[in-house]
Amino acid sequence: MALLSLESDRLEMPKAPEDRPMRSVRIGAVAISTDAEHALHLPSELPSLAIEPEWKDQQRLWGHSFHPMCSYLASFPASLTHAFIARYTRPGDVVLDPFSGRGTTPLQACAEGRVGAGNDLNPFAQILTAAKVDPPTKADVKIRLATLRLAWAASSREWNALADRIVADPGASDLLVPGPGSRPISGTPTRRSPDGSIPYRPDTSVSAEVALAFHARTLAQLLYLRAGLDPDDRTDRFFLATLTGILHGKSASYLSAVMPNTFSMAPRYVRDFVARTGFQSPERDAFALLEDKLRRLYRQPLPATRGIALLGDARDAGVRFREALHERGLPERARLVVSSPPYLRVVKYGYYNWLRLWLLGYDASAIDDLLDDAHHHDAYLVFMREVLGGLRSALADDAVIALVIGDVEMDRGRPASGGVGLAESVWELAAAPEGYRLAGIALDDVAANRKMTKLWGDEAGQATKLDRILILATSEAGRRRAINGAGLPIDWQWPPRLPRAL
Repeated sequence: MALLSLESDRLEMPKAPEDRPMRSVRIGAVAISTDAEHALHLPSELPSLAIEPEWKDQQRLWGHSFHPMCSYLASFPASLTHAFIARYTRPGDVVLDPFSGRGTTPLQACAEGRVGAGNDLNPFAQILTAAKVDPPTKADVKIRLATLRLAWAASSREWNALADRIVADPGASDLLVPGPGSRPISGTPTRRSPDGSIPYRPDTSVSAEVALAFHARTLAQLLYLRAGLDPDDRTDRFFLATLTGILHGKSASYLSAVMPNTFSMAPRYVRDFVARTGFQSPERDAFALLEDKLRRLYRQPLPATRGIALLGDARDAGVRFREALHERGLPERARLVVSSPPYLRVVKYGYYNWLRLWLLGYDASAIDDLLDDAHHHDAYLVFMREVLGGLRSALADDAVIALVIGDVEMDRGRPASGGVGLAESVWELAAAPEGYRLAGIALDDVAANRKMTKLWGDEAGQATKLDRILILATSEAGRRRAINGAGLPIDWQWPPRLPRAL
């Protein structure tokens, strides 16, 4: 796993398009200026594909029990993925998602007997996806939890003393704590540098915001688990991913009550809120809450097949998908892609997950610097063309591609440049030049109060008022398959009905 900087810091908000110099970007033989959507007179409508959005009628937690492991901004429901998996794949087929996020598409594909493969450039997303598609058994989880508790009992005095010193002087730069994975707990492989001389991740200081977010006893347990769990180990990775899901929230099932569970409040907000209100986080037992969460996650059987979770740029994901599938002796070409490319300048995945990234040992600002290469309209289209072009090598001749692309009307109080009709632009300037065939567009309007982007208050629903599902194919055969399958009836029973034993 590639390493990023370990120091957590506050992010600067990106400049609005109006604050940047005018520029042109070349897509193939077409040069696009910043007002490209006007200059090119793109069609305002594409043919619709009559896929009934029945996924809206399903219960909120429809799908495999691993899905709600951890909230994730701008994720689509598992039921939407099922609508395409059921129509366009058979058991054993490969289903891809080059922007896997928290792993909704690959997990649901694995749960339905397909081979789900996800890729993401965000290491937090990759850990979530890997935990879900390559999970440990329930027996492994129980044994590991017992081991962690026993080791904690033997070393708790040391960790409690360290946490007390941190809470007494929040943000002290000279007070260091063991880095993630640097103190392996019994049963965990030792994480060391290539020459074997030093811990794999160095000791770090704890920011004031982290110290203020937790009770001292809870912080001690978190520091112990953070230092002792190895994200490269299947069972430990599952524990870390589960911990990110219970790290903060407003109910007693979360380790910190200073912020909601959907996203991390800004570090400055945490400091100001604590100072203004005298807030003190209640004591929570990390082991008890972790056990409760694991019990809920394992209430259903493990996914039927084992999936793949890759870390890297979506633009070369096609090659890496094929290599990973080949290594497993699996079909190297997918029959379906279901994915949601990043929204245009809406979500900063590092900034809104800074506390979870601290737990995993990553720097939020470094994550956003890594991901922030396609947030503006012209660069976004160049990026999407490169993604679609690179993906072709991993797609079957009759593959169907469903891209959930959200319109963006407002960008921090200003009209978003090129944010409306984005799916049409992606087709015209990214997919068509790469030889894809158009099957149509399915609409998915979602109420503002159900979107993660409601965190923008008055702009909720304006940022992403309408999702357009752009349905593409790799060939005419795939286009016909997409159109003919659009009206097929879907079985929404979950878990699926099992045949009766004789």
